[in-house]
Amino acid sequence: MNPVYEKLCACYESIRARIPFTPEIALVLGSGLGNYASKMEVVEQIPYGDIAGFPVSTAPGHVGQFVFGYVEGVPIVAMQGRVHYYEGYDMTDVVLPIRLMKMMGAEILFLTNAAGGIRQGFSAGDLMMITGQIATFVPSPLRGANIAELGNRFPDMSHIYDEDLQQIIRKSACQLDIPLREGTYIQLPGPNYESPQEIGMCRVLGADAVGMSTACEAVAANHMGMKIAGISCISNLAAGISPHPLTEEEVIEAGKMVERDFSALVTCAIGHMHEAGK
Repeated sequence: MNPVYEKLCACYESIRARIPFTPEIALVLGSGLGNYASKMEVVEQIPYGDIAGFPVSTAPGHVGQFVFGYVEGVPIVAMQGRVHYYEGYDMTDVVLPIRLMKMMGAEILFLTNAAGGIRQGFSAGDLMMITGQIATFVPSPLRGANIAELGNRFPDMSHIYDEDLQQIIRKSACQLDIPLREGTYIQLPGPNYESPQEIGMCRVLGADAVGMSTACEAVAANHMGMKIAGISCISNLAAGISPHPLTEEEVIEAGKMVERDFSALVTCAIGHMHEAGK
């Protein structure tokens, strides 16, 4: 058996008895956004440290646990804190949680993150729906022997972010009268923030927001046939645009600033995703 798949199966078996239901949606809560889990009707929590061999999140603002509960009556498994490539893990470990949530039964992956705004006119606190991504600056999670149990060797990436789910998020934002940006997200390795010259490069490549996560997770999820949606919280203006040095505290504070709109949008969208799937 492929050792990456063997490890995934071992993680699943170690917690299978604690999984209270088959989740419909897998939700990843990014930096400063983890408090959303407190708004769920929580029925179970599994700290990452309880899962043998599982990567543990070390980033500030990331609690590091799976939260099982209901949002608008919809069964959800949420990652309260994710694992990043810059923490020193192999890319297969970075996406292991995504693969594990798919193994639990989730068919939709709802990604969220804190990101630096690149596009002119973006402001801290904006919410941007991810419509496309650039992931070529970090290793592909599909590198190495293909895991046929998960997906095909050469998966198409033309429509990573599901267009029907995008329309649901637009509809939800309109219904709630929440301003919603749209754009392309680029993942860079981190953990250092980008130089102004690197941000200039990202702009030339067509990126609207930059961060250190998410895109690799979307690649892994797409490989497994999951439907993917994504929202970035613009936590700061990127280097060369922001008038002051960037800090991790700024990212967490921005999450608190946008918490009300973020929570309302995610909750409304989840409800509509469930209705659309009936």
